[in-house]
This record gives sequence, structure tokens and C-alpha cells, in this order.
Amino acid sequence: MNEVKLSKRLETVAGYITKGGVLADIGSDHAYLPCYAWQKGLIAGAIAGEVVEGPFQSAKSTVAEYGLGEHIAVRKGDGLAVMSPGEADVITICGMGGALIRDILERGKDKLAGVTRLVLQPNIGAHNIREWLIANGWELQAEEMMKEDGKIYEILVAERGDSEAPYRSRREHGILFGPFLLAEKSEVFAEKWRHELQNMKRIQQQLQQAADTEETLQKRQEVAAKIAMMEEVLA
Repeated sequence: MNEVKLSKRLETVAGYITKGGVLADIGSDHAYLPCYAWQKGLIAGAIAGEVVEGPFQSAKSTVAEYGLGEHIAVRKGDGLAVMSPGEADVITICGMGGALIRDILERGKDKLAGVTRLVLQPNIGAHNIREWLIANGWELQAEEMMKEDGKIYEILVAERGDSEAPYRSRREHGILFGPFLLAEKSEVFAEKWRHELQNMKRIQQQLQQAADTEETLQKRQEVAAKIAMMEEVLA
């Protein structure tokens, strides 16, 4: 059997999959991640979930190509609707915006019974996920930031626990930047937030030219506060 080759991003995600459990990979695309996890002996079985017909068919083809139909169930459905409570031990959701990942978790909260770990890889808006984890009793265990093909990705790993624990020192900063990422302050981290700071300053200039409505004044305050936080962190 040929070995599944993963991108550096997905290989990093695979490194956080709890060994020996059942994986539910939501938005599985070609189902490369669950196939790889099975080949590496990381999981006892998997569900590959896809809501879009094209990727759903691609996932089925990949699983068939590697002869893993007995071990990986490919299911079509929206978010966590593809699984039942208690069916999976670990959930991976990768390659989406943080707001969409948050919404998938929120809509499928009743399916999280028995799930012990979430491995989430947002392309943007990771703060949305951190806020959801805090509100729903999931404690952030690890974070990683990486760059591949010119794009920067964040990986968040959470388990049930004291969801406030990672944010006790600097809550607002922790939610925006990530408590573990903020402690490490890697070069990739600095690159990402330098870029975000430039974007935020452009927004600030646009807001300064806008009419002085109540909404505009509030947005100016919010943007100014974020700029101050970014400048402090990058100093």
C-alpha cells in the first residue's frame, strides 16, 4: 500500500491526534488526514465528514484507493451532523476560518459527548475559537503557528478542563494572540502580527475619514485598542 503524503500543515495536526482512539475529521476534503492517521497506527478508526458533494466524492475515492473502507467511514453532512454522540474520541477541523469552526462546534455541541480532544486549524480568526473554548469548558492545551507556501496557520489543541486557566495572566491578549503563542513569540508569530498591524492601521485611516456616527466612534475605539495591543506585543 502506498503511503499517504500530507502537507506540513496536516502532518503537524496529525501529531496532536490522540493515539488509539476514533477520529472524526470534519471538512475532510480528500480524507488524506484520516488515511494517514490510520497508516501511521495513530487511530482505531475514523469518520471523514464532508458537506460538499465534490470533496465528499474525493474522500470516498481516496479511502477506496488505499483500501481503508473497513476502517474509515466517509459521510456526507453538515459539520458534526456526520457523527453520533460517543462515536469519536478526537475531532479535527482544519483549513477553515475560525468563525466557521466556532459555528460548527456550537451547532454540534450535543455530538461532543465522549470527545476528549479537539485539534483545530483555523486559517484566520483563531480568537473566535478561543472564546468558544472558554465559554464551553474546553481548556487550551497547546498551540502551534507555522508557515507553509507563504501562508501562516495556527493549530489549537483543547481538552475538557479549566477553560480559563491559560488566560489568567492577560485574558484579552491571550484570546487575541494565543497564550502559548504569545509566550513563545516565534518569528512566524512576529511576521503574522506585523502584517495584521499594517491592516489594522489601514482600517484606522479609513475610519478617521468616515462620518462621526456612534457606530464609527465605537469602531475607532476598538481598532485603536487592538493597535495598541499589537504594538505592545511586537515591541
